[in-house]
Amino acid sequence: MSSFLDVKGEIKPNPTPSTPSNVMDMFSMKGKVVAISGAGAGIGFAVAEAMAEAGAHVAIWYNSNKAAVQKAEELAKKNGVKAKAYQCGVTDYEAVHATVAQVVKDFGHLDCFVANSGVAFAGGILEQPVEEWHKVMDVNLHGVFYCAKACGEVFKQQGKGNLIITASMSGQIVNVPTDQGCYNTSKAAVIHLARSLAREWRDFARVNTVSPGYIETDLGAAPKVRNEAFRMAVQGRQGDVKELKGAYLYLASDASTYCTGHDLVVDGGYTLP
Repeated sequence: MSSFLDVKGEIKPNPTPSTPSNVMDMFSMKGKVVAISGAGAGIGFAVAEAMAEAGAHVAIWYNSNKAAVQKAEELAKKNGVKAKAYQCGVTDYEAVHATVAQVVKDFGHLDCFVANSGVAFAGGILEQPVEEWHKVMDVNLHGVFYCAKACGEVFKQQGKGNLIITASMSGQIVNVPTDQGCYNTSKAAVIHLARSLAREWRDFARVNTVSPGYIETDLGAAPKVRNEAFRMAVQGRQGDVKELKGAYLYLASDASTYCTGHDLVVDGGYTLP
């Protein structure tokens, strides 16, 4: 709830959330429900692992990687939680809206949504076909918007919720030596979208972004840019997906109840001035 002025014109602060005071309890996700798009592999599945390991029930969204179905079953068995896979392409709003509704039906509620789906094409805009620009924007920006709109309706109805968007350090800086203006633009856009939603949804939900640097996944540093990636990162390497688990868990859990509109950069020092 937004703060308000009393009859004397003084701002009355909102109450502090009733959350655990023990730090380990703050990070517990026991009983919470988290949906993650683009979770069939890579960063998305690492996020699903983190949430399940912390006690959350997880809805794993995938587009074409049907291995996600078996992964969800294994995750549930290993961590003693409920996990289910859903096939949903985030560029179709009606499909996104229906899948969010199905997750709520299956799990009873939705505490956190991680909008993680993303694609990338290298190349300057003069060389890039217009169709590629639209494909990147459809997934990285419009897909995030669709997920946000669908889960936001649920959060508002519940009176609580938490949206985390996977952005990128490329939304803060221009990578070298590869030109990738479209990808960079899409990630800068979702960072600002998250900040805007943090304000818009201030009465019922928190919204934050995680901006990874080069991570050892299919979207990591291509062979021709690895030397530069290693040189630019203070730690001299790409990150492992497991090194992102804590960042997402922090933002999803009660450990971050005073954090909203924030972009958490996890890049091995690549973006240092």
